[in-house]
Amino acid sequence: MRVFLDLAWYFKQERKKYTAGILILMAVSALTLIPPYVVGIIVDAITENRVTSAFLWRWLAVLAAIGVSSYILRYIWRIFIFGASIKLARQLRDQLYRHYLNMSFGFYQRRRTGDLMAHATNDIRAVEQTAGAGVLTLVDSVTMGGFVIAAMAFLISWELTLIALIPMPLMAYLTSRYGTMLHQRFKGAQEAFSDLNNKVQESMSGIRVTKAFGMEEKDQEDFRYRSEEVVKKNEAVARVDALFDPTISLVVGSSYLLTVVFGSVYVVSGDMTIGQLTSFTVYLGLLIWPMLAFGWFFNIVERGRASYDRIRGLLKESPDVQEAEKARAAKPEGDISVSLEKAVYPGTEEGLHHVHFHVPRGSTVGIAGRTGSGKSTLLRLLMRDMDPQEGFVMVDGTRLEEYRLDALRGAGALVPQDHFLFSQTIRENLLFASPDAGEREMKIAAEAAGIHNDIQAMPDGYETFVGERGVTLSGGQKQRLSIARALLKNPEMLFIDDALSAVDAETEAHVLAGLKKARRGRTTFITSHRMSTISHADLIIVLDDGWMTEKGTHEELMQSEGWYKWMHQAQQLSGRSEVE
Repeated sequence: MRVFLDLAWYFKQERKKYTAGILILMAVSALTLIPPYVVGIIVDAITENRVTSAFLWRWLAVLAAIGVSSYILRYIWRIFIFGASIKLARQLRDQLYRHYLNMSFGFYQRRRTGDLMAHATNDIRAVEQTAGAGVLTLVDSVTMGGFVIAAMAFLISWELTLIALIPMPLMAYLTSRYGTMLHQRFKGAQEAFSDLNNKVQESMSGIRVTKAFGMEEKDQEDFRYRSEEVVKKNEAVARVDALFDPTISLVVGSSYLLTVVFGSVYVVSGDMTIGQLTSFTVYLGLLIWPMLAFGWFFNIVERGRASYDRIRGLLKESPDVQEAEKARAAKPEGDISVSLEKAVYPGTEEGLHHVHFHVPRGSTVGIAGRTGSGKSTLLRLLMRDMDPQEGFVMVDGTRLEEYRLDALRGAGALVPQDHFLFSQTIRENLLFASPDAGEREMKIAAEAAGIHNDIQAMPDGYETFVGERGVTLSGGQKQRLSIARALLKNPEMLFIDDALSAVDAETEAHVLAGLKKARRGRTTFITSHRMSTISHADLIIVLDDGWMTEKGTHEELMQSEGWYKWMHQAQQLSGRSEVE
């Protein structure tokens, strides 16, 4: 029942629909009481030999009117109650999706995609059932059951009613126990489904790697194991679920037995007519559904409670990066100052330490270093995907924390290492961040990124469908298309994270020339393991294990005897060897 208190905010929001639906549902329950009473009257009339055509037609008309009225009212309450529950599902799904979009990157490092998808599908479906069928079973079991018992007691015999209800406390106790067991097991089943969902998502995304290494059998075995776990957990739920109906049938059967035995005694003694006993028996039959609904209610509610607890736990997580109350709405532009004393990932000491530099607006900054030296972490700090523990990043003399997050996102663009393309056409991918850009601007950006000629050579040109994650394109084409997409936005700050690793030297030179021309007057950060990619930069920063070890122009760094000079010479020598 706690889940109804948790969902009280929504019931209050949709109180008109739920109130109307419940009132109509109660009216249907009241109408349902009339036919058994009419049956008793007709049976008594038959036994007393006073049945006439007019008598039968009159009562048949009453029954027909009740049938038509019930049909119409049942349709209306379903529209109100189930319509409201569907709206709750949409609202929760919107909340989750908005929550996903607002969360920081650290959230997605902790959470698996399959698990997030399971929250937005299976869990929301269970909560929707609670707000729809759960409300129905609660109201129907209480009102219908209450009306039937009242009719049995006040219209026929309160003594026989008490006798027939003797087995009911046993049902209440057992269904409560079953509900507790169901809650625990259903939560485990949902977690197992999340795990399976995540496995399928990873397998589909990494199918090429799986096939390339010939690991299909192992992947299939892993899937089979997780699938069996889902089956086991759901079978455990089904074993508890299966207890409800037999328990209710046993209780109903016991009530019927007591009714027939003691009712026959009352008829023989003259305390009750045969028609009254017939009506009582029909009323007892009507009591079967409220009992079933009562058991079904516990089933639905415990599933919904487990799922809603999972959803609320997810929604309670707050972004790692918080926006200040009176943050500036203006997009940041100007010189950039970085003074980082300590910026590490939660629970570790991995990150950046003592990194200080100043970048005039319109400069190009190259960031070099070994793998794992902190290049991508520095970009994340500059984009405010994470905040430093000690230190700051300032744009035009204002800390990043004082800007609104949407202003920061609007002023920047990222070309990541893992180039993500949507399962759409090349045109749609290019226009993703700049939907209002014209044909000319799009082609200029593509030419600057060195991808225009490749696109023109494709059968459908800019209308070429790239497939999921750009599967139909080569690594170099995906990189250059990502660069073109960022250039088309023409952001104040462009962050290129090792995005030229899959192109040859000639293509790299063409792309760098296009970048230099397109980014005139705007700030660009480029990380790369190739020194040739960043040698033209106005400022080059060298990181080693999170510490800034070198800083300066290409000429200045070549005068020192540091890692940059050694790596530049080594790569030049390697390049000459390849050419020779």
